Amino acid sequence: MVGSVGWGIVGYGWVARDYMAPGIRAAGHRLIAVADPGAASRAAAEAEGARAHADLAGLIAEPEVEAVYVATPNHLHRGAVEALCAAGKAVLCEKPMAASLADAEAMAAAVRKSDAFYGTAFDQRHHPGHRAMRDLIRAGRLGTVTAVRIVYACWLDRAWASFRGQDNWRIDPAQAGGGALIDLAPHGIDLVDFLLGEPIAEIAAMTQARAQDYAVDDGALLIGRTGSGALAQLNVAYNCPDALPRRRLEVVGTSGMLTAIDTMGQTAGGSVTFTNGADGRVEDIAFDKTASPFLEQVRAFGRALRERDERTAWDAERDLHTMRLIARAYAAAGKPAGRDAA
Repeated sequence: MVGSVGWGIVGYGWVARDYMAPGIRAAGHRLIAVADPGAASRAAAEAEGARAHADLAGLIAEPEVEAVYVATPNHLHRGAVEALCAAGKAVLCEKPMAASLADAEAMAAAVRKSDAFYGTAFDQRHHPGHRAMRDLIRAGRLGTVTAVRIVYACWLDRAWASFRGQDNWRIDPAQAGGGALIDLAPHGIDLVDFLLGEPIAEIAAMTQARAQDYAVDDGALLIGRTGSGALAQLNVAYNCPDALPRRRLEVVGTSGMLTAIDTMGQTAGGSVTFTNGADGRVEDIAFDKTASPFLEQVRAFGRALRERDERTAWDAERDLHTMRLIARAYAAAGKPAGRDAA
């Protein structure tokens, strides 16, 4: 049984407040402290029983904080992760790993130097529907997997974050490192590795700035191939109206196909089906539709923090490979990688 873990959060924006903090509580863990320069964010944290600090040093000084979730804008990940690793805290850092490949490489070096327990928050690995898909693939239900196809899209305009009283840093190349590609594609790239048990080895991409009035890409198509030859196709976008179908994951094999609808994202639920390649029959695949990927991610990280043999599922070097693929995708699209895009 995993004991309660004392958590800190750096950057108390909407994802941390609406998804991570409830996940911490639902897992039976404790949110001890929050670090955020914004007075409103600190007040929100205090209203939920956490101690609030205006800077990272105050959070690091909290002896009850064992693990820290880093949810700042991307360009601030490196500084936070380096400081937390040096302080001996376990770190769960939001994706993408950083706003630039150089920062991601420095973060991986800090993890190696300190031997800190580090993970990138690829929460889609922990969605119960995606875990059920992986189990079926491992059991050979699909035969030889030939392709993974992902659509992960949303509508994100310039004013998107204003209703939350926050700036939309995701459209600022200096803070985000890019647009839809760097924000959404890491989930798909990581899911290919998770589902198939091997990473994408080769990648190419095309980006667009088609519907939104800002400096970063609002859509991208990526194609990749794993070492064994499975193909991956990812369509990510900030220019898809939310009322349209926009979250679909397909894994195709010589014996059938798995299809997940509305599983990608922060919330629980969605559906998974298996289509038999011999007769076309469709079967619903059961999974826990009550547990969000954030809750399951907190549970998994807590187990790994307490039981070292669980830590093999968390790998800074693997996550650095994903960041290198993002940089290659931007290069293939003829765009600067990371913060150089500014």
